[in-house]
Amino acid sequence: MSRVYNFSAGPAVLPEEVLKEAADEMLDYRGTGMSVMEMSHRSKAFETIIQEAEADLRELMDIPDNYKVLFLQGGASQQFAMIPMNLMKNRVADYIVTGQWAKKAADEAEKYGTVNRIASSADKTFSYIPDCSDLPVSEDADYVYICENNTIYGTKFKELPNTKGKTLVADVSSCFLSEPVDVTKYGVIYGGVQKNIGPAGVVIVIIREDLITEDVLPGTPTMLKYKTHADADSLYNTPPAYGIYICGKVFKWLKKMGGLSAMKEKNEKKAKLLYDFLDESKLFKGTVEKKDRSLMNVPFVTGDKDLDAKFVKEAKEAGLENLKGHRTVGGMRASIYNAMPYEGVEALVAFMKKFEEENA
Repeated sequence: MSRVYNFSAGPAVLPEEVLKEAADEMLDYRGTGMSVMEMSHRSKAFETIIQEAEADLRELMDIPDNYKVLFLQGGASQQFAMIPMNLMKNRVADYIVTGQWAKKAADEAEKYGTVNRIASSADKTFSYIPDCSDLPVSEDADYVYICENNTIYGTKFKELPNTKGKTLVADVSSCFLSEPVDVTKYGVIYGGVQKNIGPAGVVIVIIREDLITEDVLPGTPTMLKYKTHADADSLYNTPPAYGIYICGKVFKWLKKMGGLSAMKEKNEKKAKLLYDFLDESKLFKGTVEKKDRSLMNVPFVTGDKDLDAKFVKEAKEAGLENLKGHRTVGGMRASIYNAMPYEGVEALVAFMKKFEEENA
């Protein structure tokens, strides 16, 4: 069985080098005689794994000392509640709704206070990012929330919103480590790792220290307080140890590849190849306004549901997996995360050209 080109939106493709290394260490991690899966999270060996992972992530993202890095469970979806529970001091927050995940986050936050949806692109099926240069930011808002890259709809904030001094909270699940980022522009930047960094089960939260307090909403469970995890260096309870181990390997791979500037260059090159084809194709068309296109998730359609289904089926037979669009939008979607090689996108474009010739 040869490996396929996996265009899944998540869990998603991981660097082959990382998988091989993990396979080599599966039965005996560096002379311990056991797998990381079997290892105590209180052991010296695991302490080194999690500390190195944090140090490498800090280096990759140039994370300032006044930000904590937390390796947590519950995925990005648990953060939809954890953020308001910890940050909604005034019981008011502003949300910019550019897709399903931002919508779900806003709906969840409404359980804890007033949510103002200060901008949205729902009017055009989330196919663009609204102008966020002069938003009606609420005077008493505790934070402004965005989902920076929309996995389902394939849009990306190219400029961060003008929050008028309010704390910016961003879900970066599907663009995590795909390009350099100025962490100081955010109060909280977080993401599930299963799209661009590691296996499902880990969420990384990078949070400014002044936002970590005992002053949380009444009834907030101990496990949902940032302070609980910050005080214990992500080891309050058994963490998703094996997932963190793989994330750590991906961080080292990214450093070896040249860091985030180099990754951005590679990602732009891959995305250009696919978008250039979509722009000239007579059969396929992209669904996102050009200025707001994601480098990570590329949705496209033929305009005919039966033809879309035929494409997905034949692509799978050709070793191009997981190209079916999200159930809420249909069509196709190619997720071309960091670990997707340029050759994978070349193979996809070649197949699309052939399909177009045969089905035009």
